[in-house]
This record gives sequence, C-alpha cells and structure tokens, in this order.
Amino acid sequence: MEMKQDGIEIRKWPDGQPPDETAIRKILADEGLNPYSWSNSPGDVYSAHSHTFHKVIYVVKGSITFGLPDTGDRILLHAGDRLDLPAGVSHNAVVGNSGVVCLEAHR
Repeated sequence: MEMKQDGIEIRKWPDGQPPDETAIRKILADEGLNPYSWSNSPGDVYSAHSHTFHKVIYVVKGSITFGLPDTGDRILLHAGDRLDLPAGVSHNAVVGNSGVVCLEAHR
C-alpha cells in the first residue's frame, strides 16, 4: 500500500491473477461498502474535479490513470488495484487503451 499526501491510498494488486468482480464486491462489502459498477471506452477523459465524499475505486478490467493536479502526481491502476480518494481532492482521469471497468463505493 502506498500513501500519498491528503490521505490518498493506492493498493496495487500483488503479482498473480487479479480478483474478479465477485471477489472485489466481497472485499468492499466486508468493509460495509455498497459498490456500483461503471465503465468507459479507451481514451475517455475526465477533466479535473472533486467530490464531497470519500471515493473507493477498484479496477475490475482494463486500466485508468488518475491525475492529481495539485501535486502533479499520476496514478496508473490495473485490474485488482484500488484507489481511496478522500473528499475534496482534485483529480482527473484518462482511460487506458483497453477501456476500463471499475467498482466504486463511497464512504
């Protein structure tokens, strides 16, 4: 697990087969979270924005890169990787070449 400033956590899935959607849903449910699924096409872009809630994202398939404009950091996530993004943190995103499917929950 990697911790960045502002309470951002990045958990990269260790080597080996990443979990499937059912396994990720169980991980989140065990934390008391109720995830929903979303997906995007290759190259889709989200411009910088923030949320009023703590966002938890797991990548199920594909990849996505989150940018943190305030620090200049970029976070590349692949299947099995998790990002915890506290409320108020400005971020943007670019979907990878294979598209992306994510599970997201809010704290």
